[in-house]
Amino acid sequence: MAQAATGAAQTVRATIGDSEFDRDTAVTPREEGVYDAELSAGWTIIHAVNGGYLLALIGRALGQALPHPDPFSVSAHYLTASVPGPAVVRTQVVRTGRTLSTGQASLFQYAEDGSEVERIRVLATYGDLDTLPDDVRTTALPPAMPVRERCLGANDGSAPIPGSSAITERLDIGLDPATVGWAVGAPSGKGEMRGWFALADGRDPDPLSLLLTVDALPPTSFELGLSGWTPTVELTTHVRCRPAPGPLRVAITTRNLAGGFLEEDAEVWDSADRLVAQSRQLAKAPRTA
Repeated sequence: MAQAATGAAQTVRATIGDSEFDRDTAVTPREEGVYDAELSAGWTIIHAVNGGYLLALIGRALGQALPHPDPFSVSAHYLTASVPGPAVVRTQVVRTGRTLSTGQASLFQYAEDGSEVERIRVLATYGDLDTLPDDVRTTALPPAMPVRERCLGANDGSAPIPGSSAITERLDIGLDPATVGWAVGAPSGKGEMRGWFALADGRDPDPLSLLLTVDALPPTSFELGLSGWTPTVELTTHVRCRPAPGPLRVAITTRNLAGGFLEEDAEVWDSADRLVAQSRQLAKAPRTA
């Protein structure tokens, strides 16, 4: 059983709907299928808005547009980098059924001339996680890593994540020391990143916040000896069950970097030792000097 999170997540506990994450992913209906949003500067890394945060915001809009409440499978193509400020999400219902519904959505921001620039395009299937059967047959195991107190947070060590990382103030992350060699100039070369994850205000995880979780740890490229921005090209997330309260454990691996691109496979485990989310993303490798 996972131990309770420490630090900021322990002192103040926000309920779902009352946290900074919920406020910053809020969308306001303008008309049918159209939602206004404000992308917060608090979720940026190296001046770009984090892709997982954006996915959660779009996921919230789709959850309002579709008849089913929970994201099951969400695939996003990141077309241009998003920046803090106003945005609009346009949704379309593709199909509705008894147990599943499918929709698509695009997030737009405004250019200097007032025209809309598409940032992300998403295709997603939603359902109701509470109706799924309890049968589980798996060979997957939770990641083996130290207890939270022996892992390293954003304020530990002498080398912060390169660039502007406002998002780290909103997260309570403890990285496995075996995957932070990059922070002291000694990357392992293994393409692995593991850590404990929680929101800093103590809000418990839910299916929507899992869309953030899969893209919240430092990129595996750091442990491959590459520093700098690793922009996501495509990200597909599968939400497998509703997470139990408490901190999550995240394990991310890269097996292949070639042609300037790498893949990241992520698993997210909850405090009840259940695999609650999986993802794969294609990202551009940071440029070498």
